[in-house]
Amino acid sequence: ADVAYLRSVLPSTTEDAFFDYLATLDASEVTVSAMPEGSVVFARVPFLQVKGPLLVVQLLETTLLCLVNYASLVATNAARFRFLAGPDVKLMEIGLRRAQGPDGALSASKYSYIGGFDCTSNILAGKLYGIPVRGTVAHSFIMSFTSLEEVQPRELPPLAGGEPVDLPALAESWLQRVCELLQTPPEKANRGELAAFVSYAVTFPRDFQGLLDTYCVRRSGLPNFCAVALALHQLGYRAIGVRLDSGDLAQQSKEIRRVLRACGAHFQVPWFETIPIAVSNDISEQSLEEFSQEGSEIDIIGVGTHLVTCPLQPSLGCVYKV
Repeated sequence: ADVAYLRSVLPSTTEDAFFDYLATLDASEVTVSAMPEGSVVFARVPFLQVKGPLLVVQLLETTLLCLVNYASLVATNAARFRFLAGPDVKLMEIGLRRAQGPDGALSASKYSYIGGFDCTSNILAGKLYGIPVRGTVAHSFIMSFTSLEEVQPRELPPLAGGEPVDLPALAESWLQRVCELLQTPPEKANRGELAAFVSYAVTFPRDFQGLLDTYCVRRSGLPNFCAVALALHQLGYRAIGVRLDSGDLAQQSKEIRRVLRACGAHFQVPWFETIPIAVSNDISEQSLEEFSQEGSEIDIIGVGTHLVTCPLQPSLGCVYKV
């Protein structure tokens, strides 16, 4: 079928013998040597060498360049982010929505990992390539709730066993105590947001995390998160993190850490002050430089658009020479 298609698009004067040759063509005499994936390659150093019959290796040119150009570009971009973030901050690739189609998204997830990222939000990439997968809560999920009455199921058994507890009621009681400590009016905490947090916590009590900026971080997101996290703690569970997706991320991370420390000290929950803080929202290399200059309490950084689209250099001009 392939040869027939080529016959239909090539000039009619093309000899039949050429198509007969194509029908028998294979790459059995071709050898390819390459730098190992993830290696540093310097300018003017060949990272792929192809040997074989001239016609065959010429036919392979476009395919090979397609395979290595974007892969090398993304891996290099990821390495730049890793260099700026340092070895201690976790980097999560979250570029699936912004990537150049499904194929580009898979390549971006794979080669971001090779370039130094810790995990991806792309579940298919995790399945195909064994990359650790991580995710957070969506704003649309938070906004889908309006009150605690919507939470179903409501009960959660203690980790050590025992009678199930009404988690919405327990979280509500903790919210009063948290707001008193933080000197914020309890009525300012959005009850739909609290309901979303509780619903998530009932379903994933060992993996509870809060997205804090759907409404107001200081008066709603943070008090609601602390209330649910402390309710879970009372039942023997431990929250795994919070995420910010807007505003001055570095400054807010420091404010959040102060609140987590205050709650941990006041309610005698030592692990509370070490809850990981994740940030996202159009993170670029410049963002990482600013985090470093300002100082922050950020533990995890999610990078999407500026990682997978490589806006500082949208293409890599690798060439194929004889």
